[in-house]
Amino acid sequence: MKARTLWILIATIVVVALTRLLPHPPNFSPVVAVALFGGAALADRKLAFIVPIAAMLLADFFIGFHDTMVFVYLGMVLVVGLGQILARRRQPAVLVSGAIVGSGLFFVVSNTGMWWLSGMYQYSVEGLMLCYAAAWPFFHNTLLATVFYSALLFGVEYYLRRIAVKEKVMLS
Repeated sequence: MKARTLWILIATIVVVALTRLLPHPPNFSPVVAVALFGGAALADRKLAFIVPIAAMLLADFFIGFHDTMVFVYLGMVLVVGLGQILARRRQPAVLVSGAIVGSGLFFVVSNTGMWWLSGMYQYSVEGLMLCYAAAWPFFHNTLLATVFYSALLFGVEYYLRRIAVKEKVMLS
C-alpha cells in the first residue's frame, strides 16, 4: 500500500473516531467499527492496534476518562484481532458477520467491566446477567453503528484501492 493511501486510511480512522464528540444516540459510536477496520485494513500489525486505540484515546481525552476504560480498550484489542482474521476475506457478508460478532464481543467485554467495577451489581453470575440485561436495550445502537461505520470505513478503503489501481494502470 502506498504511503499516501496509508495516511489517508489512518486519517479516516481518526476522523471517524472523533465523531464520538458529536451528539449521537446512546451507544451509536464507531468504537467497534474502528477496531474491526484497523485490524483488517492496516497490514502493519502494530499499526493495526496502535491507530484505533490512539484515535479512541484522543476522543476520550475530550469526552473524559472512566473506570471501565480498560475493558473498553480490551474489547477493542479483541476486535482488532478479529479484523486481522477477516483481513483476507473482504466480501460484504463476511464483513457484516464480523461487525455482528465484533459488536457482541465488545458488548460482553465492556459490560463485564461495568459489572466488575461499577459496584452496581452483585459479584455473582446473577449480577453479571443483570448487568447484561440492563445494557441489552442499547446493543442495537452498537450493532447499527458498527455496521454503518464499518460500511463507511471499508467503502473509503475500497474507493482508495480502486483509485490506486487506476493510477497504476495509467502510469504503465
